[in-house]
Amino acid sequence: MIWFHWIAGSLLALAWFSRIVEAAFGMPHVTDVTSPEWNIKPACQGGDPRVSIIVPACNEEETIRETLRRLLLLDYANYEVLVVNDRSSDATGAIIDDVSASPEAHGILHAVHIQQLPPGWLGKTHAMWQASLRATGEWLLFTDADVLFKPDSLRRAIAYSEREKADHTVLFPFMIMKGPGERMMISFFQTLFMFGHRPWKVADPKAKDHIGVGAFNLVRRSAYDAIGTYQALRMDVLDDMKLGKLIKNAGFRQRNVFGADLISIRWAKGAMGVVRNLTKNFFAVLSFQWIRTLASVIGLAFLNWGPFLGLWLAHGWARLPYGVAVVSILSIYVGMGLKSKIPFYYFFLHPLSTLFFVYTLLRSMTLTLWNGGVTWRGTKYPLDELRKGLA
Repeated sequence: MIWFHWIAGSLLALAWFSRIVEAAFGMPHVTDVTSPEWNIKPACQGGDPRVSIIVPACNEEETIRETLRRLLLLDYANYEVLVVNDRSSDATGAIIDDVSASPEAHGILHAVHIQQLPPGWLGKTHAMWQASLRATGEWLLFTDADVLFKPDSLRRAIAYSEREKADHTVLFPFMIMKGPGERMMISFFQTLFMFGHRPWKVADPKAKDHIGVGAFNLVRRSAYDAIGTYQALRMDVLDDMKLGKLIKNAGFRQRNVFGADLISIRWAKGAMGVVRNLTKNFFAVLSFQWIRTLASVIGLAFLNWGPFLGLWLAHGWARLPYGVAVVSILSIYVGMGLKSKIPFYYFFLHPLSTLFFVYTLLRSMTLTLWNGGVTWRGTKYPLDELRKGLA
């Protein structure tokens, strides 16, 4: 048994310690656009390049008015907002029309109303594609209907993107959290993201690491057209990440940046709100394959429970590698706390949040297989079509 603990513990220690070392050296190289260096007005010497901000909205009556109000207050001289009411059954469409009729929206905000969804499309990807057909900007900013922008957010992102000659820039959002359940789940999700993705490698053209975030995908129009527009992602549930994957694989310059609360979003309400939001996505992440999902459940459990169980079950020096893994996980929480404002002591809930995420993976797989597809914003998308649409 002692050899088992040394082997298992060493694997876990290597996995977690190597990632924290990589992050310690890599994360400082990820730019923070809140620094004075990027407070440039106009964003470029030749003025502010034209930006088309695209906002898909389906049943977003709780958030859409404030989102649009913030967008109309942007400190940027050359932009338009195309907001798409995608078959909403609530007051979203009426709110969009009301805001677009206001004096401050004149010439900036354009409403697009979609009544029917054609076959072979997800509602969101179709909405963004329709808006992009009407867009006049040399930059396209794809965002969501619940994202709150600060006035200087776009100007700073464009200043950075133009100086870096980027084709795709992701600005990480600040997560608004109002309860311990949200903090617990989102801190774990960020830990999982840090383990599975390397933001510091996104800019490296030789690395496969890519990025995409639905809250802020800023794409040069020429790059967007070159990858086939959103037509290439018609049935992709993970459209934001897959957009980034297509752009990176096509050889375009990709960047991700920090921005404190330049943009912010309340992604979910409570721990179960996070579970519900991820239920749609997790089986799609694993290409709708049940074998990969079960293997991922085992891997997730071993990776995240293993260090804690090992400390409890092992004896003597055999606890050492498990301790290295646990301290590495704690270090990730400490580092994340500097950016996300989640206290480091949520580390102590890591085993519990692992249970929630294992449940979410199994729930996502079971519901998708049982229902023969994914139901999203009132529309059911058959599993066969979703599998065919994987990019």
